[in-house]
Amino acid sequence: MTSQYERRLQLLQQSSNQNLLSGIRHGIEREGLRVSADARLSQLPHPEVLGKTLTHPYITTDYSEALLEFITPVYCKVEDVMTFLEELHSYTCRNLDGEALWAGSMPAFLEGEQGIPIARYGDSNPGKMKYIYREGLAHRYGKAMQTIAGIHYNFSLPESLWQVLSDAESSDHSLEDFQSESYLAIIRNFRRYSWLLMYLFGASPAVSKSFFTQEAPNQTLEQLDEDTLYMPWATSLRMSDLGYTNNAQSSLSICYNTLGEYVSSLAAAIKTPYQPYEAIGLKSDDRYLQLNTNLLQIENEYYSNIRPKRIAKRGEKPLTALSNDGVEYVEVRCMDINPLEPLGLSSVDAAFLDVFLVFTALMESPEIDHDECQRVTENFALTVSEGRRPGLKLNDDQGPVALTDWGLRLIDKMVPVAQMLDQGNESDLFSKSLEQQRAKLLDSECTPSAKILQALKSSGDSYIDWMLKQSQAHSRYFSQQEIQPERLDYFGRIAAQSREDQERLKATDTTDFDEFLKRYFESE
Repeated sequence: MTSQYERRLQLLQQSSNQNLLSGIRHGIEREGLRVSADARLSQLPHPEVLGKTLTHPYITTDYSEALLEFITPVYCKVEDVMTFLEELHSYTCRNLDGEALWAGSMPAFLEGEQGIPIARYGDSNPGKMKYIYREGLAHRYGKAMQTIAGIHYNFSLPESLWQVLSDAESSDHSLEDFQSESYLAIIRNFRRYSWLLMYLFGASPAVSKSFFTQEAPNQTLEQLDEDTLYMPWATSLRMSDLGYTNNAQSSLSICYNTLGEYVSSLAAAIKTPYQPYEAIGLKSDDRYLQLNTNLLQIENEYYSNIRPKRIAKRGEKPLTALSNDGVEYVEVRCMDINPLEPLGLSSVDAAFLDVFLVFTALMESPEIDHDECQRVTENFALTVSEGRRPGLKLNDDQGPVALTDWGLRLIDKMVPVAQMLDQGNESDLFSKSLEQQRAKLLDSECTPSAKILQALKSSGDSYIDWMLKQSQAHSRYFSQQEIQPERLDYFGRIAAQSREDQERLKATDTTDFDEFLKRYFESE
């Protein structure tokens, strides 16, 4: 009996469907700290020449005023996404005035909480809300955790492909519902297999002591030099308990089996009081300390490796948009910034993400029960902390299995997907991406995490010193890249437009902030 995966492959390999995969849509969000020449977090405001972070479509900030975030438009070709991302970096690096963009996920030298400025977005109500949300994160989790940077990869399959699958499988659901269910199926499979991404792309095995506000946890970290701590077999400290940790959220049971369950479980968390956050208080005198005292202030506070997304209409909440119109795309959130790559990832890396995500879309994806949920969580956690340990075993549904054996089996299974993507894009990039990943599974020294540790040991540099050299080299590379005059003009116009838009927003914003916030949480 043929599996769903085989049936779907055969369907997409038919001549009439061969171009469907050329309609995949991608976008990338890359975060990066601005740092001074001595690797300290920038204390300067966001460069005015780059525009206003509240209203700029491509250059904004995440948690800190020093934490830049680049957002590409959506493109069908990986190469187009990467080209635009490089132009954003080149334009920005020309305007950083002696500063550099930090090349890694784990932060530069931190000088305590007071040295981490929270991002500011102006005096309009939406701007104030963004600031207070970040203030809440500081009180809840500390500021250091929020300086960790990553790459988000946004991915969607064309509606025409969902239509072909829906017709072939005689679905009795609307196309919108079939599409939403299919994206949730991708997310469930992503959770099953995302340990593989952490082995292949994890790039944060070391960290500076300055990251820890108190004594570093000695039981898990070893000392490489006076300032550098590391885990010998780790792939990604960023995605481990040392990085994005959140004890409060461990009690959340966010379900990906249906869209309704996902929306309702997140919405409930935003309304569920949480005593430790109530103890912080909502306000101090007239100053807000957080948006509310519940488990989550807003949806974005939920830390997950992948999210279902829908672009919200103006004034619409993200969860409301999902509930009303279904899932439009997924956002992969577990990718480290690779300091060996100027952009933090390569075109080949992005091509593999496409292969991986199409694979998760075509594979069977039963609902995840409690036991499997525990298993996939443990596989992920083990890979980020010990992924390169020789002979490491994970657990699949049959029992213990060597990580490398399981990984190679998955790569073999993805070969026809890569071939279809090559054909649809008239390229060999996707098959090449599989071979690069196969090499990493055959030899863990080929992984970014192993290469970084080797570079630290052979150079004798500390984490901070080595990463600063990488950051400065990347900045020089970007500053030397040619940008077409019309592109420079375009970025200049966008920056000017963002300044006008922010002023307009402030001028038309007449609602009292307390009332604005009340309406926000009452709206559906």
